[in-house]
Amino acid sequence: MRGEGAPWVGRLRGDAVAFRRATTEQTDDVLGVLDEAAEWLRARGIDQWPDRFEPAWVADGLARGETWLVTVAGEIAGTVTLDRADLLWTDAAGPAVYVHRMAVRRRAPGLGAVILDWAARTGRQHGAKALRLDCVRSNGRLRAYYEDRGFVHRGDVAVGGAPGQREDEGPVTWVSRYERTPKPF
Repeated sequence: MRGEGAPWVGRLRGDAVAFRRATTEQTDDVLGVLDEAAEWLRARGIDQWPDRFEPAWVADGLARGETWLVTVAGEIAGTVTLDRADLLWTDAAGPAVYVHRMAVRRRAPGLGAVILDWAARTGRQHGAKALRLDCVRSNGRLRAYYEDRGFVHRGDVAVGGAPGQREDEGPVTWVSRYERTPKPF
């Protein structure tokens, strides 16, 4: 999601939090956060994402300026991609922003909620009426996390490919769709 102006800066437990658009030169930084989160999930038996993210899976979001790096106290602590469209939501009306590949390093507990609030605010500034995302249906803990933050379950859909991928072929993964609408979101 393109936007001009200075990066958003906030606070997390007294530390400065900054959102900066990631560049293609920062591909390794984005992949590092994603791979660390994927490893943490796997260690807990959660089949949410692939073992390793391929650079090609994040290249489009980086090229379009939709991927962000989040720093806490000046250190990279998270990443998120905000899209203006998602094929899993073609049945849903109205302008929305879609959260993809949100990941937080373990040393930054609470950052996920900050990222979701930032995404909602950013979407609203660009005319979005809803914040939407999805996760693997079997990840009950993540589903509860989203519901605790005001997201409403909007159905489950099957996608091709391993968890975290969207392929035309391969295994089928069921994902749960979630939406948060203004109040104020």
